Amino acid sequence: MALLRLVPDDTHFRFMWLRKVSFPLAILLGVASIFLFVSVGLNYGIDFKGGTIIEIKTDGPADVGKIRSDLGSLQLGDVQVQQFGGEDEVLIRVEEQAGGELAQQAVVGQVRALFAEDNIDFRRIEVVGPRVSGELATAGIIAVAASLIAILFYIWFRFEWQFAVGAILTTANDVIITIGLFVVLQLDFSLSSIAAVLTIIGYSLNDTVVVYDRIRENLRRYKKLELPELLDLSINETLSRTTLTSVTTLLALISLYMFGGEVIQSFTLAMIFGIVIGTYSSIFLAAPLLILLNLRTGGKSSGDGEAETPDGEGAAA
Repeated sequence: MALLRLVPDDTHFRFMWLRKVSFPLAILLGVASIFLFVSVGLNYGIDFKGGTIIEIKTDGPADVGKIRSDLGSLQLGDVQVQQFGGEDEVLIRVEEQAGGELAQQAVVGQVRALFAEDNIDFRRIEVVGPRVSGELATAGIIAVAASLIAILFYIWFRFEWQFAVGAILTTANDVIITIGLFVVLQLDFSLSSIAAVLTIIGYSLNDTVVVYDRIRENLRRYKKLELPELLDLSINETLSRTTLTSVTTLLALISLYMFGGEVIQSFTLAMIFGIVIGTYSSIFLAAPLLILLNLRTGGKSSGDGEAETPDGEGAAA
């Protein structure tokens, strides 16, 4: 078991003094991400830009990798190929081409010509217009906003308002910075990316709530301990669990990124980045925000007498 202990159980790191660095860094990254989102914009996938959907049925089990490679030679931009239904059914998505309806029809003709000699049955051909893609974008934004609002009220109900505001600010910062990653790397932003963002929200909040729950316990246990010291103590007590959970999750995601194929690379890369940012924020942002939000404790300032220590003994101030 000792080999699996990434962090000793009795750490005494002082995290609170690092808020002088973590707060400005979070603000800088958040503002930069918003600026890039407004000025550069996301690389929207077919789900949001529209395009052509072609469903085919092959003669025998489909070789998705070969189909994707053959379609890449047509230079049609963003092309997604995935198995759909049985082993011989494949769904092809081609991004909307410049030139209107004639350009979309030309795409269908190119794909038909490409597989003319492969005995492939074209079962369905549809064009996803901008109206549908706009509705998907709106639904994605509503899903993220609704989840944050629901979480705000839940944590407010379970803890105090300072915990709720701290958790939402921390999670919103994680989401904004992750969106910034999509902009900087111009990763394909599709419905699966929305799923990645929602997953990051859940993971980040899970880490934050674990830390907050320990802080709440210690607030009751050490009523005379100063808030910065109590926050340091709480983070150190949950540090081993936080790091072990993050590392094991990252190992799985890195394996998916390396061996899962290009179809899910954008999703897994966003998840990897989100897990790292979520872990960082739960340690260096979520707890220090409670100081900024003036969380009240029973702690006494220096010189007010005897303050309780984590060992349960009094210490002269």
